[in-house]
Amino acid sequence: MAQLEQRDSGERPVSRDEVHGLLSSHRRRYALHAIKQADGPTELSNLAEQVAAWENEKAVRDVTSTERHRVYTSMQQTHLPALERAGVITHDNGTITLTEQATVLDVYLDVVPGNSIPWAEYYLGLSAVAISLVAAVWVGVFPSWIPQLVWAAIISLLFMGSAAYHVYQNRRMRLGETDKPPELME
Repeated sequence: MAQLEQRDSGERPVSRDEVHGLLSSHRRRYALHAIKQADGPTELSNLAEQVAAWENEKAVRDVTSTERHRVYTSMQQTHLPALERAGVITHDNGTITLTEQATVLDVYLDVVPGNSIPWAEYYLGLSAVAISLVAAVWVGVFPSWIPQLVWAAIISLLFMGSAAYHVYQNRRMRLGETDKPPELME
């Protein structure tokens, strides 16, 4: 089992399996998103209210006490203890704080929206296009008055533009970066 990084408290490192287990629950992802948005300690009651709002697709002010209570109980009994055992939060008397270990989770959240292809496949396709273009230039398919350096610049710009958009997408889909948590394919 691969280990990610040593915890500050000297405990064992979080395994990849443990990270995937933590992120497999939408409620834990929503909780982490809300805690990251708070940018400091968060009260369990506020966290439960926000998660309930996201789950029920309504404003926080419209969340019923039943919806809030259901999330509060689940957070208190199941989700927060799991996050605390993993070392990504501390939970003390209803106050939740992220630890440095929480940054380990960001690497595992390369979210691919339902109407998109995975970035690895995109770059593979872009590489195939680039190789085809280089081969076509090499065998003289394109007019000779276009310098070969122009083709190299076009390929470079394609990769640079794609990489810039990829960075933008990843930042937009990171937990805690937007108003509403990113949707993962379940």
